[in-house]
Amino acid sequence: MKNNLNDDQEMPFLSHLIELRDRLLRGVIFVLAVFLALAYYANDIYALLAGPLMKYMPANSSMIAIEVASPFFTPFKLALVVAIFISIPYLLYQFWAFVAPGLYQHERRFILPLLIASTLLFFLGVAFAYFAVFPLMFQFLTAAAPTGVTMMTDISHYLDFVLTLFFAFGICFEVPIFTVVLVWAGLVTPRSLAEQRPYVIVGAFVIGMVLTPPDVISQTLLAVPMWLLFEAGLLCSRLFAPKPAESDPNKQLTPS
Repeated sequence: MKNNLNDDQEMPFLSHLIELRDRLLRGVIFVLAVFLALAYYANDIYALLAGPLMKYMPANSSMIAIEVASPFFTPFKLALVVAIFISIPYLLYQFWAFVAPGLYQHERRFILPLLIASTLLFFLGVAFAYFAVFPLMFQFLTAAAPTGVTMMTDISHYLDFVLTLFFAFGICFEVPIFTVVLVWAGLVTPRSLAEQRPYVIVGAFVIGMVLTPPDVISQTLLAVPMWLLFEAGLLCSRLFAPKPAESDPNKQLTPS
C-alpha cells in the first residue's frame, strides 16, 4: 500500500515535469522558427534599428565594425532578439497554459489580465524608446562631439547599447504592474504608496540617471513616464486593494 501511495505522488510530479519540458520545447521551436523567417532580413532589420543614429551622424560618415566577424554575427544577433520579442505572446501563452490548472478561479481572473497588460506595457516601453527617446538622444550626442572628432560607432557596441535601453524602458514601463501586485498582495496600501510619492519621483530620476546615457534629455524621458505610470498604477491599484476583512486574517467574527 505504501509503495502504491508513493507511486501516486511521483506520477503527478513526473507528468508536470514532462508537460513543462514539452512547453519549453514548443517555445524554443517557435522562437527558432521565427528567427529562421527573419534571418534573411537580418541586415534590413539592423538598418532599421540604426536609423535613428544614422539620421544625425555627420555627412559621409558611417558605422564601423572593429571585429572581423561583427558584420556577420551582429545582424543575426539582432534577428534572434527580435524573434524573442515577437514570440513573447506565444511564450506567455505556454506559461499560462502550464500554471492555470493549479490556480483558483479568482487568481485566473487576475493573473491573465496582468500577463496581457505587462506584455503590452513592455512593448510600449520599447516603442517609446525607439520613436521618442532615440531621435532626441542621438541628436544631442552627435551634436556634443568635440571639434575634430568624427563619430564612428561600432555596430556591435551600438546593438548592445540599444538593447540595454530597450530592456530598461520596457522594464520601467512595468511600474503599474508592480504597483498593482504589491497592493493586491496586501504588502502595501494605495494610501501608503501615495504618501511615498516624493521618494518615488526622486527614485525615478535616479533610475533614469543610472540606466540612460549621461544626458538630461534621455534621463528625463525615462523618469517622467515612470512617475506618470506610477500614478496610473496607483489609481488602478485601488480596484485591487483587499477588503478590510480580507486584509486582516486574525479578525474574529462577532457572535450573532
